[in-house]
Amino acid sequence: MFKTKLLIGTALLAASLGTVAAEWQALPSKAPEPADNPTTPAKVELGKMLYHDTRLSANGVLSCNSCHNVMNGGEDNRGGSIGVKDQRGGRSAPTVWNSAFNSVQFWDGRAPSLEAQAKGPVTNPIEMGMKSWDDVVARLKAMPGYQAAFTAAFGPDSISADNAAKAIAAYERTLITPNSPYDKYVGGDKGALTEQQARGMQTFADIGCVSCHSGPAFNGPALPEGTGFYQKFPANDNGALEAMYNFSADLGRQAETKNAADAHLFKVPTLRNIALTAPYFHNGKVQSLEDAVKIMAKLQLNKDLTAEQSADIVAFLNALTGEFPKIEMPRLPAYANKAFPAE
Repeated sequence: MFKTKLLIGTALLAASLGTVAAEWQALPSKAPEPADNPTTPAKVELGKMLYHDTRLSANGVLSCNSCHNVMNGGEDNRGGSIGVKDQRGGRSAPTVWNSAFNSVQFWDGRAPSLEAQAKGPVTNPIEMGMKSWDDVVARLKAMPGYQAAFTAAFGPDSISADNAAKAIAAYERTLITPNSPYDKYVGGDKGALTEQQARGMQTFADIGCVSCHSGPAFNGPALPEGTGFYQKFPANDNGALEAMYNFSADLGRQAETKNAADAHLFKVPTLRNIALTAPYFHNGKVQSLEDAVKIMAKLQLNKDLTAEQSADIVAFLNALTGEFPKIEMPRLPAYANKAFPAE
């Protein structure tokens, strides 16, 4: 009897979800790529090396993977990442998984592409701390293994900052997590979600979350690369939550553009694998997904969720955890018999 009721309930939920079917899109298994940087195996292999090589940092300790850990949720589970000289970043590191589906990169959208984003942290004095990309290129040229890898990917005498960024971006475009329970559900497998997850999917739509978190990556509508989809956060004032989490201390996009109209605008982040990427929000102040859901409902939609609604939405968001490709650490090119000086 219980099983019959469960099946009937799930069927009714599935039927009601058809009213917002246009919002539900499975994640593609391949990311879009720019015309000037087509993905090739040699380029991806080089990008993997560069992504994991700590010698691209001033102290020889940090790599891209330090803050965007592909062995886990694609970030570092910190409110602010740790950079050179134990400096702390002011924002939570976004996940690298499915970042190829972002139309802009960084919380404030200051990088229009993965290629542009790849260049930033390496010479950021708070992050990897190299003085210039010229210094990075000199290091790469000193290692015969990189000479060979760049030649395979781009041709002879091709070690450059632009090509390094292109290779890292090509690697990052392979970091996709399709086939989540949600993807299987919208693909026709109505048993892929539990009854609670399907109910949470409906609640997610009914209360208005899909107005921002739409599309296959749940980060907004498909836009040309570099355009960016932003929302003000917080959208509604709440003194108690502000006192607790200090969300408004960060000016968001305004800090980049210097335009007052951009105050507190942030790129709408993906919700893919959101269960793995705590703490939440741009400042990483919220420790649990349940609290994040309640806060978003209050600050963005001015709604108070019931305990059942928040639990159902959390269950649905857990269904956005996809299948991760097998990650094998690369063998890095040798710099034999000597070391680069640590700064």
